[in-house]
Amino acid sequence: MSKVTVVGAGNVGATCANVLAFNEVADEVVMLDVKEGVSEGKAMDMMQTAQLLGFDTTIVGCTNDYEKTANSDVVVITSGIPRKPGMTREELIGVNAGIVKSVAQNILKYSPNAILVVISNPMDTMTYLSLKSLGIPKNRIIGMGGALDSSRFKYFLSQALGCNANEVEGMVIGGHGDTTMIPLARLATYKGQPVSTLLSAEKLDEVVASTMVGGATLTKLLGTSAWYAPGAAGAYVVESIIHNQKKMVPCSVYLEGEYGESDICIGVPVILGKNGIEKIVELELNADEKAKFAASAAAVHKTNAALKEVGAL
Repeated sequence: MSKVTVVGAGNVGATCANVLAFNEVADEVVMLDVKEGVSEGKAMDMMQTAQLLGFDTTIVGCTNDYEKTANSDVVVITSGIPRKPGMTREELIGVNAGIVKSVAQNILKYSPNAILVVISNPMDTMTYLSLKSLGIPKNRIIGMGGALDSSRFKYFLSQALGCNANEVEGMVIGGHGDTTMIPLARLATYKGQPVSTLLSAEKLDEVVASTMVGGATLTKLLGTSAWYAPGAAGAYVVESIIHNQKKMVPCSVYLEGEYGESDICIGVPVILGKNGIEKIVELELNADEKAKFAASAAAVHKTNAALKEVGAL
């Protein structure tokens, strides 16, 4: 029996749970929220689609009852306030740090061997906070951001190429922020062809820029943070772990010398499997990419420092 808990039954969490159930990633999906009745109602609503959509996963909702999350294999943390138009992810740190830390500690009381997937923003810093405050092995704490950013990158590439997004390969590394993510345009391909040979330099720069502000663009349009792609990206990471798929996925993970950085959680490609992070993959970056990664890491370090200012570490 496989079990996944999603903490936070808001837009992102509910979407993540729905995708997990529809794809039958786990036998049981538990949604937990602090607001009375929300997770229970959404779980019932989703379960009423089981016959229509043909899935067998059981979805359970609960209000702040961590005992119902016991023995989860993977726990997805989406708790915290979402962005509003004009806000950066980093501006959420003061409120979300306390929420995420409390959630992570409560989860481990009932699922001491769980792998944690962090979606809450600022995602790299919340992943770092979870690692430092819990003291569990680094392979069991994963930030989702790179999976989402890479999906957005492939979407914008497919739009520019006029092709099927499923036939595009590309990844985004670095911090999960509007100015810190690094879409690796040099390594992106369409059916094995480098996209740099198919798109002009100007068009490729436009794709990169659109990717970097992809979340902010949606926040401006929606009036709040996006949820379909973030929720699906969280479910994608969970599936890679639960089904031991050994997929290479860019995720925010703790570095100890890789890419020239230490004591930081930041986006790099990893192999995901039943143990969480099975391996960190070190790409051969060129001088420009190395400089961008160093600048991105410096910005994440700066945000991490704010954890001490708010008393979270």
